Amino acid sequence: MAKTKYYFNSQTLKYEKVKLSLKVKILKAIGFISTAMVFSFVIIAMAYAFLDSPKEKQLKREIDQLSLQYDILQGRMKKIDQVVQTLEDRDDNIYRVIFEAEPISKDIRNAGFGGINRYKNLENYDYGNLMIETTKKMDILSKQLYVQSKSYDELSKLVKSKEKMMASIPAIQPIDSRKLKSAISGFGYRIHPIYKIKKMHAGIDLSAPIGTPIYATGDGVVVSQGTERGYGNQIIINHGYGYSTKYAHMSRFKARRGQKVNRGDIIGYVGNTGASTGPHLHYEVYKNGKVVNPMNFFFNDLSPVEYQEMLELASTENQSFD
Repeated sequence: MAKTKYYFNSQTLKYEKVKLSLKVKILKAIGFISTAMVFSFVIIAMAYAFLDSPKEKQLKREIDQLSLQYDILQGRMKKIDQVVQTLEDRDDNIYRVIFEAEPISKDIRNAGFGGINRYKNLENYDYGNLMIETTKKMDILSKQLYVQSKSYDELSKLVKSKEKMMASIPAIQPIDSRKLKSAISGFGYRIHPIYKIKKMHAGIDLSAPIGTPIYATGDGVVVSQGTERGYGNQIIINHGYGYSTKYAHMSRFKARRGQKVNRGDIIGYVGNTGASTGPHLHYEVYKNGKVVNPMNFFFNDLSPVEYQEMLELASTENQSFD
């Protein structure tokens, strides 16, 4: 209950009640309401600035989850891109070389999407740049996979028309992978075991026990069989189509010069003859007279995982065995 206010009337020398006019009462009411509204606005503004509503908290959680999923998606797309790059590299430098087909040009593989802006409808979103970037990457990957798929269709037709050629290409390991030891010295510059300097290693050394069977890696004819300084007991097979293979440091022969062999036939056995520091097979592959990396041809009897493991072993810059 409001307190009654009095004032001292000097003329009547009495205390009299204060009577407010309607105008004053209205002005006081307006002032009170205005003050309350100002304070309310300030409190609400501070609450919006420093406190999150339940809906805002939920939206922030969803944004954090979307950001996490976006990062995961980017990581997966990066891995897929690496796989596609590997497929393209093997297609151009191995499969198309084998079948004597022209490699697919970079212009075709990396062709963009010309014409109108394909992503214009995404520009007005708050996270438009992220959406455009992701969509564009997916489009590029789709295009690359399409081109690669068409390339494999073309190679499939070449395989059917060149069955004899396929049987002649050196496409398996010369030693059973179950007999191989972990030690492998690959193609490229390696430390020579005797001279202790880096020299070009023209093949791949596969460590295995003496007497381990050595297999012809493709159909062909034995054009050389004998002993050569450095290589010891060796066999050279001419597979035709510009391919030949060399097998060195054998303990003994099974195939003879002039003999026709098929892929998988035993031609000799692992030894330690010639300039060798331990039992192993030194294996070389030639294409049109030029030495090439044998690892590029182990695609007939190795799974992708096995091939990757062997590639990592062969890529180590260690000391060769010969």
